[in-house]
Amino acid sequence: MDNQNLSAFIIVAENKSFSEAAYVLDVTQSTISKRIALLESQVGKKLFDRIARRVALTEAGQELLPRARRILKEYANALQAINDLSGNVSGILRLAISHHLGLHRLPDLLKIFSKTYPDVVLDIEFMDSEKAYERVMQAKSEIGIITLGSEIHPNIHKKEIWDDPLKFVCSEDHALSKLLDPELEDLANFPVILPGLNTYTGRIVQNIFQYRQISLVTPMSTNYLETISKMVEIGLGWSVLPETLTKNLHSLSVNHTSIKRQLGYICHTKHTLSNAGVAFLSLLDQQCEIEVNL
Repeated sequence: MDNQNLSAFIIVAENKSFSEAAYVLDVTQSTISKRIALLESQVGKKLFDRIARRVALTEAGQELLPRARRILKEYANALQAINDLSGNVSGILRLAISHHLGLHRLPDLLKIFSKTYPDVVLDIEFMDSEKAYERVMQAKSEIGIITLGSEIHPNIHKKEIWDDPLKFVCSEDHALSKLLDPELEDLANFPVILPGLNTYTGRIVQNIFQYRQISLVTPMSTNYLETISKMVEIGLGWSVLPETLTKNLHSLSVNHTSIKRQLGYICHTKHTLSNAGVAFLSLLDQQCEIEVNL
């Protein structure tokens, strides 16, 4: 089976559209149709049902899809393994990076890596930490740089690189800003804007209040910390944010309460790292040593 045909099949299946697959692969829709027709001819079965302007996998297509993904993954792994035998640091390095780390912690490191290893193509996807974790678990990304959760699968190796203190914050003119040493109960009287409970950060904050059996008023939620910072700044509620996002906000000294996150990287222990992956982790480990010595 031709790799291009398999790739076209996977992209059509994921997008449920020939035209969208053509856009993703930067080819004509006619080319996509020909590749699918060739693949259907090879397997002797129809792979898609065409319904209106959308397509759906047939039973044969559903059987082929996971196998097609494995074939392309093994092919890419084989090419990378052969390339790594030379000792060269090159090829594609797939990274899954949380939005916050991509904006506030990694730009300089990525710049250094790109200059040091110009033959490496960085394939970076920015997403929530939880989704990045799943991508590494599924071997779709080689390394994840994320907020580290307390529960990690035995096949996942994690390393903390940064301590990330979190601050209780509100706007400069919020009623809470007038309190010298507010208690958690004081905060609970006002609306809070937090990441969802599906995020590590959201659960950290919620657990603190649940432990004290304090209910929170949460009229809105978003997983983008930069958005939360702006909403807090205009007075829509208080929140808990990293220090990097508190510039225009009032920090609240909440009695006997301090919160921090662990930021770092994860990789899968059952998958051999590429030379590029090893080089990138080495750079992150150097950053860890710098943080320890600060």
